[in-house]
Amino acid sequence: MGDKTLTCLACGQLNRVPEERLTDGAKCGKCGQGLVTGQAVDVDPAILEKAKKNDDLPLVVDFWAPWCGPCKMMGPEYAKAAGTLAGQARLVKLDTQKHQSTGGRYAIRGIPTMVAFERGKEKKRQSGAMRVGQIVSWVQG
Repeated sequence: MGDKTLTCLACGQLNRVPEERLTDGAKCGKCGQGLVTGQAVDVDPAILEKAKKNDDLPLVVDFWAPWCGPCKMMGPEYAKAAGTLAGQARLVKLDTQKHQSTGGRYAIRGIPTMVAFERGKEKKRQSGAMRVGQIVSWVQG
């Protein structure tokens, strides 16, 4: 088992974590924030870019907006999926209303849209609200 590189979703610091310790409460060496919390974390575009390029765990992004009804329905399901997938993938959220240029940069045509990245490359995307089981299956598939 080797080390995994993870970007702190709070401060952007790169951290190396032994693979066997991913779910043991690993914390950022700079700010002390948990690195694999099992929670869907809100990120800004700069943190998203850094994590997408550097992380060894798959990064799944939920592009959403507060005015979007299906996004509101999917939010709690996405949060549950983050807990289920802890250690396998990190789930983050990006508010496309707050960060409007990001929707264009990632060619988001409708929300909610989930995009899965692995080592800097987009692996797949899915638009439309999903339930926790569907999200977990999609990420693991």
